[in-house]
Amino acid sequence: MTRMVEAAEMSRTARRTSPPTWLVVALTCAGQFLVVLDVSVVNVALPSMRTGLALSEQGQQWVVNAYAIAFAGFMLLGGRAGDLYGRKRMFLVGLGLFTLASLAGGLAQQEWHLLLARAVQGLGAAVLAPSTLTILTASVPEGAARARAIGTWTAVGAGGGAAGGLVGGLLIETLSWRWVLLINVPVGAVVLCAAAWFLTEGRAGDGRRLDLPGALFVTAGLGTLAYGISQTEAEGWTASATLVPLLAGLALLGLFLVAEARTASPLMPLGLLRLRSVSSANVAMFLSGSAMFCMWFFMTLYAQNVLGYTPLEAGLALVPSSLAVVLGSKLAPRLMRPVGTRNVAVLGTLVAVAGFAWQSTMTPDGAYVTAVLCPGVLMMLGAGLAATPLASLATSGAAPEEAGLVSGLVNTSRTMGGSLGLAVLSTVAAARSGGSATPEALTEGYALAFRVGAAVLAAGLVLMWLWLPRQARQEEG
Repeated sequence: MTRMVEAAEMSRTARRTSPPTWLVVALTCAGQFLVVLDVSVVNVALPSMRTGLALSEQGQQWVVNAYAIAFAGFMLLGGRAGDLYGRKRMFLVGLGLFTLASLAGGLAQQEWHLLLARAVQGLGAAVLAPSTLTILTASVPEGAARARAIGTWTAVGAGGGAAGGLVGGLLIETLSWRWVLLINVPVGAVVLCAAAWFLTEGRAGDGRRLDLPGALFVTAGLGTLAYGISQTEAEGWTASATLVPLLAGLALLGLFLVAEARTASPLMPLGLLRLRSVSSANVAMFLSGSAMFCMWFFMTLYAQNVLGYTPLEAGLALVPSSLAVVLGSKLAPRLMRPVGTRNVAVLGTLVAVAGFAWQSTMTPDGAYVTAVLCPGVLMMLGAGLAATPLASLATSGAAPEEAGLVSGLVNTSRTMGGSLGLAVLSTVAAARSGGSATPEALTEGYALAFRVGAAVLAAGLVLMWLWLPRQARQEEG
């Protein structure tokens, strides 16, 4: 009998030590889906939030940016913490912080309550997100199985960002804007309990310390820079209220570079940027993110503020775009070997440029097919096609032990590009609208934002063609 009990205990321990691969993939993808979803899910809720909490124009923008800047600024630190203190532990800490901040945001009574909660949400996401990929890659054997698992993880991430409009619209129509945040609480609690029970611990600590000063400098610098850009709408480019935060942001970024050059364990080793594949792919990802990130923001505002869609109708209107980005993400790996990694990135960006240019012709009485559906599908199909080859090129140039760090850098470049791009394009749109809230004025502002986005992507396309390596190193072999 004793032996039977011992055998049962050993069996239970083994199950907890080595969970099924499908379960690891499901849990890590669930964590990734939550953090990416919250980048976009609030877009469709912004008009409702503005009414419910009397948000200012800048407040609307910072509901998105507070999350994105904290998310991107602390992501590299979160990845390093996982290496040193345990990836499962950081998964649980990040998800717990994210869930509690979601509860606080859903119960917010004033604008600053909501913005603070969104920033803490972003911090939790930055701790959680790097662990999702490292846990997955450590649990799935190298080869075709891992490639499929990473493909699923990538598609879920893309789908999370794309599904935000539909999820947000459903929650607002059936409940209220608060449930855009509160829905994370029960879902996060379930994932948290399952991860605590089933996931196993793993780390790659090597005695290095966390580069907290580096994370603080880069986050504060980019946040201050984004704030300065947002001030141009009301103050202009030459006012002290604009120039002071712009200069302060640049100074903080300069301090970040100095700190990274001097510390023994930098958050971002500057030597990596000497690799052509890493530097070119990250610059391309930054430019791509600066335009793509804004697509959901302006499309949901256009659908609701100009075309008169309800939040649910706006979410449903963007479902084809959501499917297009998933399709692009799944199609890209199939094209990379026969067509070439760089060429797929260029092709995807070209498709996105066409979509942005088409969207910039929007009118106040635009028809759904020509003003939302077709340009939206082109923009997001291009985004899905371009993201995978850019990430592949970036990670192919680094040593294996730096692959996780470079992956975090790619995500940081894309998210930070989106945050600063949103600040710039929101200012551009508001300046063209001239403070008027008529459908005609708003349409002119949104259209100009899409024209500028098309120009940014066109510049990125040229950069990709001239600077990106033709093929990822692992494919060349």
